[in-house]
Amino acid sequence: MSKADVKAVIFRDARERIAGRIHVTPVLSASRIGDQAGIELFLKCENLQKTGSFKVRGVLNRLLQMDPQARRRGVVTVSAGNHAQALAWGARATGAPCVVVMPESASRGKVEASAGYGAEVILYGTARDAFARARELARERNLTFIHPFDDEEIIAGHGTLGLEIVEQLADANVLVVPVGGGGLIAGVAAAVKALVPNVRVYGVEPEGAAAMRRSLDADHPVHLDRVDTIADGLGAPMAGELTFAFVRRHVDDVVLVSDAQIAEAVRLILSSTKLLAEPAGAAGVAALLAHKLPVGRGARVVAVLSGGNLDMERLKEIL
Repeated sequence: MSKADVKAVIFRDARERIAGRIHVTPVLSASRIGDQAGIELFLKCENLQKTGSFKVRGVLNRLLQMDPQARRRGVVTVSAGNHAQALAWGARATGAPCVVVMPESASRGKVEASAGYGAEVILYGTARDAFARARELARERNLTFIHPFDDEEIIAGHGTLGLEIVEQLADANVLVVPVGGGGLIAGVAAAVKALVPNVRVYGVEPEGAAAMRRSLDADHPVHLDRVDTIADGLGAPMAGELTFAFVRRHVDDVVLVSDAQIAEAVRLILSSTKLLAEPAGAAGVAALLAHKLPVGRGARVVAVLSGGNLDMERLKEIL
């Protein structure tokens, strides 16, 4: 059995492990937006999750399975913000010192939040530079490197979101999931299709950070030379080996949206549902509004609002 050929039990085990520590987030109807897209639309509100994004699911599943001695030595990661915040929060909850390396372009709000949860925050170069520096620190300080997406236990934790969707809206036809490094869509697609094989799962990336789409086109994981998007949460400079395998096996397609389409989705979600989604979280809705997906009229669609960590200065620019 390949690593991408998984059973629902690993996601159920992950859910039991993290139960009571995170929120079971709601699935809410978004009829006004759905009418514009010609579908029956529902939003899975991970913007209301602990630390403001889905990332705590995978982080907790990973941390709770660590050797206690390694956990006491500490963990290090790289992130544009949401994974950094989640790991800082989870590390504090499980007694692990935490270092996060963030690219110098990281949102000030996400940097401050990560530090506020107790992490030592290091700003370093580009996203690719930050990955390299985090791995160096792991060696230098004898810390455990926690990959932000390309990790089986991270993926299994994120798959718990898929289990919730199946239970909350069993007759959904389509799931639409934002894609950065691919950890979220890998877990969600595998978990959902293990239970409801006929559900279609689509990924959405920004045009300026299309690592997974380019990897699928090349038939192997690729690294991007440059990332340029307002959706910093989707700005991974590469697709992971594991996540690429999961996406290729379980995901129906990955489409691209522009920053302008993402910004319009942020505005519409806020005005029509009163929910704040960061640009990464709004990417799925952007794809639906732009008719980027082969979704029939009247389909029951769940779009994952993967996060809501949008600082006020960026929100002003978008509005």
